[in-house]
Amino acid sequence: MSSRRLLKAASAIREVVSMAIITELRDPRVTGVTVTAVEMSPDMRQAKVHVSIMGHEKKQADCLEGLKRSAGFLQAKINDRIDTRYTPKLEFVIDKGVKHSLEVARILKDVLPKDDEPEEEDDDEEPAPLDLPTPPEE
Repeated sequence: MSSRRLLKAASAIREVVSMAIITELRDPRVTGVTVTAVEMSPDMRQAKVHVSIMGHEKKQADCLEGLKRSAGFLQAKINDRIDTRYTPKLEFVIDKGVKHSLEVARILKDVLPKDDEPEEEDDDEEPAPLDLPTPPEE
């Protein structure tokens, strides 16, 4: 099966799952969830849904459990809205990418030198003239 088709199916599933979580899922544990990516198996029977969950570790674990319990409901929504031969079985995993990027930004902030005064451009000043080469005289 072509990777283009898998990417298209993954994108459609990502859209359906994220909208269903926001608008139709009524589990009180499932809040602050963003679907970041979906990986499809080559036979399109399984989909790994990567989610970013706001909050501390306990809240993330509770939310992930709520998503796993709601997998059947979300699979039914996929079946209703996407015409595929098989409805993929959903597996939810926490995407650590956002957490890692925040950690890298914090480390870089600590490591990079700090400027005491940020440079500000004055709008009153005229820009410096450009030094253009003069054409040779004949």
